[in-house]
Amino acid sequence: MSSQEAIEQLKNAVINYELDSVKELAQNMLEKGVDPLDAIENGLGEGIKIVGERFGAGEIFLPELIMGAETMKAAMSVLEPALPAGGAGRTSKGKILIGTVLDDIHEIGKNLVATLLSSNGYDVVDLGVNVPKDEFHKKASEVKPNVIALSALMTTTMPHMEEVVKDLGGSGVKTMIGGAPVTDEFAKKIGADGYSEDASGAVNLALKLLQK
Repeated sequence: MSSQEAIEQLKNAVINYELDSVKELAQNMLEKGVDPLDAIENGLGEGIKIVGERFGAGEIFLPELIMGAETMKAAMSVLEPALPAGGAGRTSKGKILIGTVLDDIHEIGKNLVATLLSSNGYDVVDLGVNVPKDEFHKKASEVKPNVIALSALMTTTMPHMEEVVKDLGGSGVKTMIGGAPVTDEFAKKIGADGYSEDASGAVNLALKLLQK
């Protein structure tokens, strides 16, 4: 099997949610001398892109999108350590700081966005859940992200998004928000730079914000 055929197989593994076998497939590719960077960008990256497009078109639903992301994540756990130190050769599209706001412990959506952003070439710093505004501010000063992504899954925690956005006002860092109860109208009201209703849209939004 050629390198190109192996990469195509890896892409199809993500498209077909082959979570149980993808790690073994990735390991076999490394043993055969396939470039891990090539495998990540042209195998996993292309596969998750197709999964995201199908989700956006309504052809698949959230459980399938999560399965695709988890399949990609499993393969990344094998391929990423094989990259040269510091991921040399892999060009970062930008750095994104992400977290679920204070008093909110929901992480599935946030994790999915983080995984998709990472697979699409962004450096992602994940603060986890229940993150106070001071922690966002402190970490932003430390890692200097291009974009800060905020997640909330409850209407009662949405005001914390506004606190973070206002706290970062004037810093030059772009902010994007999302989550089940969040709307584009709310994003505009609190002064966030962008809103996405789903994880695949968040990838496109990040690119748009970085181009502004």
